[in-house]
Amino acid sequence: MDLQVRHLAAFVALCEEGTYTGAAARLHLTQPSLTRIVQDLERILGTALVDRGIRRLELTDDGREFRTRAQRILTDLTELEADMRGRAEVRLGFAWLLPSEWFGRVRAAWEELGGHLAIHRTDDPVGDLARGQLDIALVRNTGNGNDTITWHRIGTERRVLAVAADSPLAGRPGLRWSELAAHPLVVNPRSGTTTPDSWADPHPGREIITCRNFDEWLELVSAGRGIGAVPAIAVHRAPHPGVIYRQLPDIPDSPVYLGWRRTPRASRSTRRFLDTALRPDTAVPP
Repeated sequence: MDLQVRHLAAFVALCEEGTYTGAAARLHLTQPSLTRIVQDLERILGTALVDRGIRRLELTDDGREFRTRAQRILTDLTELEADMRGRAEVRLGFAWLLPSEWFGRVRAAWEELGGHLAIHRTDDPVGDLARGQLDIALVRNTGNGNDTITWHRIGTERRVLAVAADSPLAGRPGLRWSELAAHPLVVNPRSGTTTPDSWADPHPGREIITCRNFDEWLELVSAGRGIGAVPAIAVHRAPHPGVIYRQLPDIPDSPVYLGWRRTPRASRSTRRFLDTALRPDTAVPP
């Protein structure tokens, strides 16, 4: 028996679900049928992919390598089918608050070409892009990327200071960004725009509070755990009764990037979308 797509799909589903029961249900198979497919796959490859000496699902070294490459192949096949069928769907991922004007222009231009844009909100757009779960990622922080992703800066956004509503900073007249280098800072390492390096002379003993997503960041700022900064669109699109947003004269702008995987080569639909999204007239306005 030769290696077939069903072998790849079964093994990837097993890895993603973590149990034979869950993977079988997802694939609309019986559990014994799924078990046989995985065993057939191991016989074809001549190596064990699953460690059967422990109770929980654990992959062997070969299993982990095969999973990564199988996921890539399945993604490529999905994109190939989409291209050939002319659906022209592109999966765009973002962590929080798409730039309104940019997104409106790009979506309208793409739909005029007959394309379809699937929007995915995710806490880890860079990771999902690298894993092939997205075609394009819009981010404001490329620090957790890798050399398999191409980044293109599409513009900058004005930022505002975010402080707790009951903080003395909320109403202090004449406040400047440069004064805040020693204040506790709430940082979202995956998708936030602000780090200690956002100040020209950061305080070495500054307290840093980390979070995993925008919602956690907002609640930590509201609770007075620290200050932060976000693009000014948050003033209208992410109001919070416990947070005050303030415009400061010396707060630096933050860049906005589009990213796509360098390998495998972007699908035809993704390349057409990038041609649209990277035009000068669709840049993010400052």
